Amino acid sequence: MTSMNKSDMQHVIAKRVAQELEGPCVVNLGIGIPTLVAEYMDAADIYLHTENGLLGVTDVEADQIDPNLVNAGKLPVGEAIGASYFNSSDSFAMIRGGHVDVAILGALQVEQTGVIANWAVPGKNIMGVGGAMDLLVGAKKVFVTMSHTSKDGSSKILKECTYPITSTRSVDMIFTELAVFKVVDHQLKLVELMPGATIEEVREKTEAEFTE
Repeated sequence: MTSMNKSDMQHVIAKRVAQELEGPCVVNLGIGIPTLVAEYMDAADIYLHTENGLLGVTDVEADQIDPNLVNAGKLPVGEAIGASYFNSSDSFAMIRGGHVDVAILGALQVEQTGVIANWAVPGKNIMGVGGAMDLLVGAKKVFVTMSHTSKDGSSKILKECTYPITSTRSVDMIFTELAVFKVVDHQLKLVELMPGATIEEVREKTEAEFTE
């Protein structure tokens, strides 16, 4: 695969994920690559939810930033016409009550059953599991975005996670710069190669077992 810088890689993944979204739906975007997905959504009836209390999140121009209006990642956001505000407990009630259609999360590792680890690296300071645990349990569908390998070239799609898992619930789809996988009956199925990737490269860089 032709090498690309980190930013280009992230945008390639985000653009591909956006193709899976069909409105009307409520979508929660996690920190990192998921926040870029908003740049590629073209349906007017996809409503972005942030767990700190806003439904109807939009981009905001630099000269229009309100320091009091941020998403869960503390990034400045705008508000769509008809947006609604609520407190954190109501927001999590929406998540836990099954009212979020799709959660798009980042991950540190994912195992071949579809279980992910995305909140703690052993030996490093951590803030806590946060809302990812609730989203994995409560969202109707969960998509994961991640680089296929770590900085040292080792696979992040493993037979079994070595980091603390976030939830026992399997995700629905996994998107990397090399491939798109679906999780079917707790098994990985390769459904698409990303542009420039080959099946040989995906097999070489994927520790987990998968079918085609």
